Amino acid sequence: MARNAKVLIVEDEEPLTLLLRYNLEAEGYAVESVGRGDEAETRIREVTPDLVLLDWMLPGISGIELCRRLRARPETANLPVIMLTARGEESERIRGLATGADDYVTKPFSLPELMARVKAILRRARPEIIASVLQAGDIELNRETHRVRRGGREVHLGPTEFRLLEFLMQSPGRVFTREQLLDGVWGRDVYVDERTVDVHVGRLRKAINRGRKIDPIRTVRGAGYAFNEQFAAN
Repeated sequence: MARNAKVLIVEDEEPLTLLLRYNLEAEGYAVESVGRGDEAETRIREVTPDLVLLDWMLPGISGIELCRRLRARPETANLPVIMLTARGEESERIRGLATGADDYVTKPFSLPELMARVKAILRRARPEIIASVLQAGDIELNRETHRVRRGGREVHLGPTEFRLLEFLMQSPGRVFTREQLLDGVWGRDVYVDERTVDVHVGRLRKAINRGRKIDPIRTVRGAGYAFNEQFAAN
């Protein structure tokens, strides 16, 4: 996998959650888990994962209702969702898929098969997180070699600036708040002041814009930062 795709497990059975987390992390995914449907809805509003493993029966709100709500919001209408359920009847599978789930896995299930389905859905829905090389305008970022080139010349970035550029390049045009950038680049378990984001954006700009006038990073006053989609289209 090219980078740590984020998977959110929404499951109230702790042993199964631990088993899923172990196997997903072994495959290189960044994993979060919650045990209630309403907690999952709140978390997804804060930071959208790349894929959700969603149990059908949950406290708070059911998996079916959460899936319905996700599909109703423009921000999560295309968020990949795999339903996990003990309901194996054909009518229930149809109901789950009709609600908007991308796939449907009946418990007990084969872990290798589930891992294969996760990878296949991510490859189809989010090819940019699987690709080894991100290209936008005259900037090329190689995730495997951790090298960045602009106009054919190598750009030397520190590890944090590299992750910051990668994160922004994955979603051209999308504005990320400083809090979202902290979560996406530094991780939720690391305490970093929001002003640190500005410092690293400044370092990134200095490195990639050296001798050039066009800045691919857009500052949105009062909101945050975005990778300029017009630059990415050039």
